[in-house]
Amino acid sequence: MRIVLLGPPGAGKGTQAVMLAAANKIPHISTGEMLRQAVQEGSALGKQVKAVLDRGDLVSDEVMIALLRERMSKQDCAPGFLLDGFPRTLPQAQALDRMLKELSKELTHVIEIAVPERVLIDRIKSRGASGSGRSDDTEEVASKRLKVFWELTAPVIAYYREAKRLIEVDGLGTIEEVASRIHAVLS
Repeated sequence: MRIVLLGPPGAGKGTQAVMLAAANKIPHISTGEMLRQAVQEGSALGKQVKAVLDRGDLVSDEVMIALLRERMSKQDCAPGFLLDGFPRTLPQAQALDRMLKELSKELTHVIEIAVPERVLIDRIKSRGASGSGRSDDTEEVASKRLKVFWELTAPVIAYYREAKRLIEVDGLGTIEEVASRIHAVLS
């Protein structure tokens, strides 16, 4: 399985991705986690990334595509993978299609977790209040991240929808209810 999990910040992508990847025995590739790890390590790239994330902006397509290309070349991705946080822009989606074509592979599922915006902001604020340790879990940054998502990632959703590869899943309800909906579309 080669799965892309899409959805706005706070939709529950990370939570669902961990469970879904484990259930399907494929690596969970979270570009957000990869970037946060770079920040935590304090490298030069990490410092650049921290400034971008703290503003609620997206890291450049070039950096993200290179990061993903390197990760997908690892042996554990041969049987499949689950992408969480990539692609976030139309050029990233097109680059992913090209990378997979070079490998004579294609995505098996593109799933969007759909959640209303007010619920998203409440979830992000709650995550920040519970001590997530993420510098981007404030209402101000969350609002900006959502604005950036709708401007840059909505075209990705449209791209996959037009290609008839997008499956929308209702992201409201318990973690288990959403997981059940995702498993149903994969069956």
